[in-house]
Amino acid sequence: MTQAVSLSLFRFGGIGARLWALGQMGLARAAMARTPDIGFWKLCGSGTGEGFTPIPNTAVYAILATWPDAETAHKRVSYAPVWCRYRDHAEESWTVFLTPTQSRGEWSGVAPFEPEPAPQGGPLAALTRATVKPGVAARFWKRVPNISAVIGTDPNVAFKIGIGEVPLFHQVTFSIWPSEKAMAGFARTGPHAAAIRAVRDEGWFREELYARFTVHSDLGSWNGKSPISGLVPA
Repeated sequence: MTQAVSLSLFRFGGIGARLWALGQMGLARAAMARTPDIGFWKLCGSGTGEGFTPIPNTAVYAILATWPDAETAHKRVSYAPVWCRYRDHAEESWTVFLTPTQSRGEWSGVAPFEPEPAPQGGPLAALTRATVKPGVAARFWKRVPNISAVIGTDPNVAFKIGIGEVPLFHQVTFSIWPSEKAMAGFARTGPHAAAIRAVRDEGWFREELYARFTVHSDLGSWNGKSPISGLVPA
């Protein structure tokens, strides 16, 4: 079987719904662990703006999970109690289903993704996750606005968001691109490339992970539409 990964995003409206979502960062953990077939999972908040900021966005939360296969992923995201409760409280929700093709590094001390070779071509997603060392957090976040500005204006990126488990120190970036060429063009030039060099030269991260995925399908909408519409055949 080929591992499937789901990334679910939820947008909450009023203060009551937002407080409920904040509380679920702790309260939903037991129910997540009891979800049948689930592998690695994380409950995350998000950043303001493009998401790549240290200031929390109290309206948007995320659930990332791994599953034994795509059919199971769709079934659990559609019907498992945690996801149902989140959707009941949210104004909008969207899940993208992914197949890992590359992965290196660790997240919370484990390698969560099981890559499989994939055909060349087609849309892909990239995920980076890092634990920022407290002593360099200020330097790290000084770089991020420039990266956020560039990715926010890149016409090739189909979707992007910054999420994380703990503001300031645990950062996850997720983006979807129409092709490897488009993604590489962003990653190898400008502020992003300079930040990568600084990470390597100055050792900013205590733990880091980088993964790529093929984009399988999605469920729901974000900002009123499917972010991968036109990229993945129906």
